[in-house]
Amino acid sequence: MARRKSSYGAMADINITSLVDVTLTLLIIFMLTAPYIQGGVEVNLPEAATRNVVVKEGPVISITSNRQVFFQEQAIEISDLAMLLAAYEEDKDSVPVYLRSDEEVPYGFVLKVMAAVEVEGFLNLSLVTDQPVDDQ
Repeated sequence: MARRKSSYGAMADINITSLVDVTLTLLIIFMLTAPYIQGGVEVNLPEAATRNVVVKEGPVISITSNRQVFFQEQAIEISDLAMLLAAYEEDKDSVPVYLRSDEEVPYGFVLKVMAAVEVEGFLNLSLVTDQPVDDQ
């Protein structure tokens, strides 16, 4: 029996055009959605002129206008701060704790949260504000 030759030969090249298309599409999607993923608790920070500080990474505590307390982005009670700050216990002398509070929150409530942080031995507590916009 004679072998019949096919007019179609085996293709040795890999067609990567569709792979490149999918990769570029995913890249564009991630580039467009990345700014919206940053997240965080929505807080109307007060404006205050402050010195420029080198920001180190540390836990963020946020207080919303209705006195809801958040640790990072998780809603908590003030009594739960000790348990959540325990993860930073080893570096409590150097790790900064950032407190973001809505400008409508009474001073006394902010002090309660500050006291709960300081009772745990965290001495580097920073209040976060918005920088005022210069009208020049």
